[in-house]
Amino acid sequence: MSESREFCPRCGDAVPERRDPLPGDPAGRDALLCDDCYFEDFELVDAPDRIEVLVCSGCGAVRRGESWRDVGARDYTDVAVDEVAEALGVHVAAEDVQWSVEPEQVDENTVRMHCRFSGVVRGTLRSAAVTVPVKVSRGTCDRCGRIAGGYYAGVIQVRADGRDLTAEERAEALDIAESYVADQEAKGDREAFITEVNETDEGPDVKVSSNRLAENVAARVTTELGGSFESYPTLVTEDGDGNEVYRVTFAVRLPRYAPGEILDPGDGDGPVLVTGVSGRIQGIRLATGEEYTSAFDEGGTPDATRLGTRDDAAETTVVTVEDEHAIQVLDPETYEARTVPNPAFVDDDADTVLAFKHGGDVHLVPRE
Repeated sequence: MSESREFCPRCGDAVPERRDPLPGDPAGRDALLCDDCYFEDFELVDAPDRIEVLVCSGCGAVRRGESWRDVGARDYTDVAVDEVAEALGVHVAAEDVQWSVEPEQVDENTVRMHCRFSGVVRGTLRSAAVTVPVKVSRGTCDRCGRIAGGYYAGVIQVRADGRDLTAEERAEALDIAESYVADQEAKGDREAFITEVNETDEGPDVKVSSNRLAENVAARVTTELGGSFESYPTLVTEDGDGNEVYRVTFAVRLPRYAPGEILDPGDGDGPVLVTGVSGRIQGIRLATGEEYTSAFDEGGTPDATRLGTRDDAAETTVVTVEDEHAIQVLDPETYEARTVPNPAFVDDDADTVLAFKHGGDVHLVPRE
């Protein structure tokens, strides 16, 4: 009785019975070889003789193909490790693959990478060692080149309606712009950057890399600080296909009144401390402590008279609380006892309060 056996197509030796191949398993003649013949030509690792990599000296991005990529490398050794990991190939039949790398700094621009690999192939532990020199060259990426050349496509001009911007508004507008651009960079948009910030007497001008970026920043500034914006395109050139290229200025106009101002709305109920201006005036009525809101008029601004600001208020002494509607305090200028409305924001046991004086009248102001 004859035994049915399989034989190696190269050496003719009998080979053990094999299991049925699974989907994705190697197929063809190599799959039929005995282990000795199979491993004669087997290479666990496919490695290039040399790797050349171009790194932007400005931001550390690496050129791969026709584009630049941010790799987050701390130094050129990190770049070399990443490039070797990208370039090396491990045999598809290897399982449980492990590898380590030991960099050797040959000179300022060359790192020799000593790599060791191990993996299980046909139930046998195999290992391999390869050495790959990595040559690092310095260059300038498109993004850094544009920044160095002062390139910009959009401008955000932040101004206020009929007044100067406060220091807080200037700082917050710039923080909104910088935070938004940084978020776009973190999401992988290499074309998002701020080219320049010019501080003028009227307000900051922020130059950014694209019209889309400028429009989004303008929208966020008005959402956070109130007001509105308009766009003014200017034709600057044509691209290689003959398409017109525009540079767009987004003029942000913050509301006429700012948080911290004290206004007289003209409704007969006394002054209001402004606390917000997004979409409408929000504030606190100084006589009562009640919340106040007022929509803008048809021209986009509320009808009110400026009396001063919260910074004009001064600390003064409480003489006595007469009742829930009246309190006696010292006039912050003459130090005479004055009876004024007792607003809800004043604590019953307060020894001192903030007082604002305008036109002979004294008004108490909340501390926060």
